Amino acid sequence: MSLNSTLVVDLHGMTVNEAKRYLLEKLKTCPKNIREIEVIHGYHNGSALLQLVRNFKHPRIEKRILSLNQGTTIFWLKNV
Repeated sequence: MSLNSTLVVDLHGMTVNEAKRYLLEKLKTCPKNIREIEVIHGYHNGSALLQLVRNFKHPRIEKRILSLNQGTTIFWLKNV
């Protein structure tokens, strides 16, 4: 029996292109037991990373959950 877990990904200090590549790599290598990824993108120093994350598309992402913390978005992953 595998337990579902959360993976935390912090994008602070990255450019939009670096963050996009990093997210793609994390989604590609993410174990199947991971059901959600908490993406920390911040919001105080501009909205570029926030916009990237909130509009990010990938086949494994089932939905996005906007956290009460404005600097965090959760990707709910499809059960594969």
